[in-house]
Amino acid sequence: MKNIMKLLFAIPLSTVMFVACKKQENKIFYEGGTAPALTSTDISQPMVLDIRTKDEQAVKFLWTNPDYRFSTGVSSQDVIYTLQIDTAGSDFVNPNLGEIAVSKDLSLPLTQGDLNKKLLSMNLNPGTTYNLKARVKSALISSSVPLYSNVINFTVTPYLDAAVNPPGTAPLYADGKLYLVGSATAGGWNNPVPVPTQEFTRIDATHYTLTVSLIGGQEYLLLPVNGDWGSKYGAACGANSCNVATGDSFKAAGDNIKGPSASGTYTITVNFVSGKFAIN
Repeated sequence: MKNIMKLLFAIPLSTVMFVACKKQENKIFYEGGTAPALTSTDISQPMVLDIRTKDEQAVKFLWTNPDYRFSTGVSSQDVIYTLQIDTAGSDFVNPNLGEIAVSKDLSLPLTQGDLNKKLLSMNLNPGTTYNLKARVKSALISSSVPLYSNVINFTVTPYLDAAVNPPGTAPLYADGKLYLVGSATAGGWNNPVPVPTQEFTRIDATHYTLTVSLIGGQEYLLLPVNGDWGSKYGAACGANSCNVATGDSFKAAGDNIKGPSASGTYTITVNFVSGKFAIN
C-alpha cells in the first residue's frame, strides 16, 4: 500500500516538472523586418544654402516603418531611426559621417540652418559644392537588429556659419592665417612674431592648430595678421582667466589668454565655428 501511495504522489510531481520544462522552451524569436523605404522632398535640384534663409525648410526626409516581427507577432517596441549623411564614394564609413537620431517619427524636416550645421560638423568647407548621399538606419531600442534604407543622392553647398569670424577674406576665408604672440612664447610680445614656430597650421577656413613650446605662468593672444595689432583674438571670459584643456570661449578683440602654469610643449586648437579653443 505504501508503495502505491508513493507512486501516486510521484506521478503528479513528474507531470509538473515536465510542464515546467516545456514552459522554459517557449522562447521568442526574431523573424525579421522590412528595410525602411526612404524618400525626400526638395532635393531634385542642387541646393545652395543661404544664411539669410536659414529658417526656411531645405529638405524633408520620410521613411516607412520596418515592422520588426517576432514569433509573437509585430513588435510593439519603439524604434530608433538615424539619418546618415555622407560624401559620395565614402560608403557611410567616413569618420566624419553626419548622423541625426530620430525617436519614433517617420520623417525629419531640416531647415537650411539645421542642414548647414550638420554639414559643417562633417568638416565640409563653406562655399564648396558637394555630392552627398543619405540613408536611414532603424534599430530596436532593446536590441541592435539594424536595417538600412535605400540611398538618396543630393548636391548641396553649405555656407559659413561661425561663432567668431575667422581670419581671411569673406566669404570663403581661403587666405586666412593665424599667429601666436605673448609673454608665453619665445618671441614674447614682439610683433611680427617668428615664423613658422608661432604660425598656426590652417586645417580649413574655421579650424587652426599649433604645437608650440610655452613658458609657464604667462599670457598670449591670437593674431590674424602678423605684425599688426589692429585685430586680434583673445579671451571671452575675462583677462588672464581662460585656460582649460576641454575648450574655452574666445572672441575678436578679446583679453589676454592665460597660459599653462608649467612650461612645456602644448597643442593649441582653435575652432571658429564653435568659438572655442583648447590647449593640452
